[in-house]
Amino acid sequence: MITDGACLGNPGKGGWAVLLRFGAHKKEIFGCEAHTTNNRMELEAAINGLRMLKERCDVEIVTDSEYVKNGMTLWVANWKKKGWITATKKPVVNRDLWEQLDEQVARHAVRWTWTKGHASNEDNNRADALASLAAREQRSQM
Repeated sequence: MITDGACLGNPGKGGWAVLLRFGAHKKEIFGCEAHTTNNRMELEAAINGLRMLKERCDVEIVTDSEYVKNGMTLWVANWKKKGWITATKKPVVNRDLWEQLDEQVARHAVRWTWTKGHASNEDNNRADALASLAAREQRSQM
């Protein structure tokens, strides 16, 4: 699964996109919000991608968002232990989406992989193009 988010302005019009692959099968989904942030769109991409999976799966999520990858692999366990408070004693930003993502991740065996954005990863570039399209045109396809 390749995920990406985009925002025209930050905050501004946002879009998210996911490429799902299983063997030779490929599905693209994307969505938008009228007023949001890039980080929220990155989170929405991962959440919506995982929601598409009807059964428990081994999933590799490839993202160009260190925010999402680090949040799920390094920070979320401590946030939950501390009542959704950060190491700097502040409330976790985007808690609503982190909780949704944590719930979706619990349904699967997930591996997180970071990829450099706007580089040579063809699938990441496609997800970026779809997320940008969704943000610009404010349209969704699931």
